[in-house]
Amino acid sequence: MSRRILSLWLPRLATEVVERRRGMAAGQALVVVDPIGRGVVVAAVNRAAAAAGLGPGMTLADARAVVPGLVAVTAQSGPQAATLERLADGCGRYTPWLAVAAPDGLVLDITGCAHLFGGEDRLVEDLTRRLKRAGFTARVAVADTPGAAWAGARWRPAIIPSGTQRAFLADLPVAALGLPATVAAGLARVGLRRIGELYPVPRRSLAARFGIEVGRRLDRALGAEDEPISPRRPGTVHAVRLAFAEPIATAEAIAGAVRRLLTSLCAGLEKAGQGARRLELSCFSIDAGCDQPPQEIAIGTSRPVRKPAALLTLLAERLETIAPGAGLEVLVLAASVVEPLAAVQPGLGGGLGDGDAGDDDLGGLVDRLGLRLGPVRRPLPHASWWPEHAVAWVPALEPVGESVTGVSWPADRPRPLRLLERPEPIEVTAPVPDDPPLLFRWRGTVHRVAKAEGPERLEPEWWRGPAELRDYYRVEDADGRRFWLFRSGRYQPDRVAPWFLHGFFG
Repeated sequence: MSRRILSLWLPRLATEVVERRRGMAAGQALVVVDPIGRGVVVAAVNRAAAAAGLGPGMTLADARAVVPGLVAVTAQSGPQAATLERLADGCGRYTPWLAVAAPDGLVLDITGCAHLFGGEDRLVEDLTRRLKRAGFTARVAVADTPGAAWAGARWRPAIIPSGTQRAFLADLPVAALGLPATVAAGLARVGLRRIGELYPVPRRSLAARFGIEVGRRLDRALGAEDEPISPRRPGTVHAVRLAFAEPIATAEAIAGAVRRLLTSLCAGLEKAGQGARRLELSCFSIDAGCDQPPQEIAIGTSRPVRKPAALLTLLAERLETIAPGAGLEVLVLAASVVEPLAAVQPGLGGGLGDGDAGDDDLGGLVDRLGLRLGPVRRPLPHASWWPEHAVAWVPALEPVGESVTGVSWPADRPRPLRLLERPEPIEVTAPVPDDPPLLFRWRGTVHRVAKAEGPERLEPEWWRGPAELRDYYRVEDADGRRFWLFRSGRYQPDRVAPWFLHGFFG
């Protein structure tokens, strides 16, 4: 299968972005200007301004002399770049492999994708129709090479049959190779005005007089040298697409389509010996504008998974958030994060062993809880004396050896089951400043101390910076509730040391 590249050029993007943002009336002349040196030069014109005889390169003073009521706006790259990125998101319905050709174009690698839309002509028709409906002027060309498609979009929009780019390019000006204006002018001075006139000229002669870029761009446009496309987003190895002849809109149809995608995706993951840690589903609706990004939902798992049923259970929690509108025409499912997952030996009955099944059930529970409540984590001991730093929170099913090595919970220093995120101040009554309290008030409730153990003096590691030491006490009130209290700082006769509640036992 030969490579097929679609080049999209938006010649009036700069003015159309301004028109959309300002809601300008049709027929109002608009120019985008760029201050250059001591003057202000027209950089882009809208359709109405072009009809009045204005064009890029004019000074703003000359343009106002022709059209007194002209609207002039200073060029701003930010809104134009943001619009181009949104258009790139919308074009993801056609192919996952596309790049932004700033400042006013996109490049789509549609190899193997056009048949999903009824052929290249139908794909181009759909793309231009959506862009026109969104208010953008578009010129499109399709060819075997990015260079030929780029030249066609800007000089002669067409679908160039595979293998015919040499004949197509021959009559175009040498500027269609994307050469700098100075180089194109130099070629014209020696009689080389058309691309076809470059064909018989030896590459060494071209390089000696005009540099190596002329021959390189010619070879790339003709396909003699490969021209890679750097995608705007890293390509996902494990991704599957599903395009529908008729849009789907019901919950049952969407769930069935996702089930088919998962089956195909998991088969690829199994061949690669990998499991998904994150899935992303992109849904393109038929009534969405080309400048509107697809609806997306994503799920994460606590461990690598490649069972379609388990992943479908998680995705089903989010599918109800998809608004199909007039119907969905393309679904794309990608495993954006994967990890190695070895094959599992099934039992004689076709199922997994008891241990594996239990692990799978636990993983499914953790994933469902994480989907509804947020990431599920568990505490592991961390090498620190300071209570706030003595616990490391890791994913619930992450093996201990991958996060903490050589550290265990202290057996000689009891610690509370629940540690407050921040110690809370309490009011304490103590007979002697260095003794444990007789009673304390916390959140308006008075607790009388029946038993107390301590103190245990703790200080932070020196590299964490200065901090007051703490004297911790384990106390039990008259109702049997046990608390972890501390007094902050050393005893000083002229200073009342503050007390805090830091945790609970049981």
